Amino acid sequence: MAELTASVQSPAHYTERTIWQRARTLPLTLWVGAAILVIYVIIAITGPWWIPYSYKEIGTAPPLSQPSAAHWLGTDQLGRDVFSRVVYGTRYVMLLSLSGTVLGLVVGAFLGLLSGYLRGWFDDVIMRVSEALISIPFIVLGLVIIAAAGAKASGNPLLLIGVVGILYAPRIARMARACALELSTRDFVTAARLRGESAWNIVVRELLPNASGTLLVEFAVRAGYAPVLIGTLGFLGFGARPPTPEWGLMLSENRSALVAAPATVLGPGVALALLVVGLNLCTEGVARIVGRTAQRRP
Repeated sequence: MAELTASVQSPAHYTERTIWQRARTLPLTLWVGAAILVIYVIIAITGPWWIPYSYKEIGTAPPLSQPSAAHWLGTDQLGRDVFSRVVYGTRYVMLLSLSGTVLGLVVGAFLGLLSGYLRGWFDDVIMRVSEALISIPFIVLGLVIIAAAGAKASGNPLLLIGVVGILYAPRIARMARACALELSTRDFVTAARLRGESAWNIVVRELLPNASGTLLVEFAVRAGYAPVLIGTLGFLGFGARPPTPEWGLMLSENRSALVAAPATVLGPGVALALLVVGLNLCTEGVARIVGRTAQRRP
């Protein structure tokens, strides 16, 4: 009897064991990428509370000072602490990148699923517009949108979020449309149509949940490129405005001091590179999980 009792595991122990077994099957790339992103999130949330100097404080030390105990990455041309600016800029870069990607995902998924389900003239209009926007290079289209917004709106965070959303929405719409075309032939969509449900209900309740895996991978892929896009706009002078500590803008401001004070460029450059690596590793891990789920699905 004692042996039988000992062999029976409690529900809590069984649940913990099941969670651990599932965690061990997750791709290593997902673990590494998630760890990097968690560190960035913690820095973005807590950074402004423990940075040694304000990101816009001028004259904290002589301009272009070398790294020291007081200034870990030295100072820029105005004597601002580069380490404090890099840490504070983490919040700005992640907020713009994720917000813009979410906007593009919402708009693109809605238009793509709806056009794939309705087809006809609506599908033709949405796809022709999407193809026209996709044919324009990323940076060129972004610069055109910013120029069209006018000089007063240039550098506005909401404008940058809108630019990322507009650039991503056509590409996500094409992917969502492909999912909708395949799902529209399924029996559950036919049953919903026979029940008299509206196109909106079918898209939201039937198509969207079944296309969520593909859209999740698409979101992760686009989010990995968003920091580079925002950094490129900032480097070209069409992104954030000084003294905003956006990493691309910092690279542009300090590029002339690359030889005299390389840390002023390496700091934001390495921060941007590690963020992109973390996002890309998470993307690869999520894609593998979604691929396994699709293979196991009957």
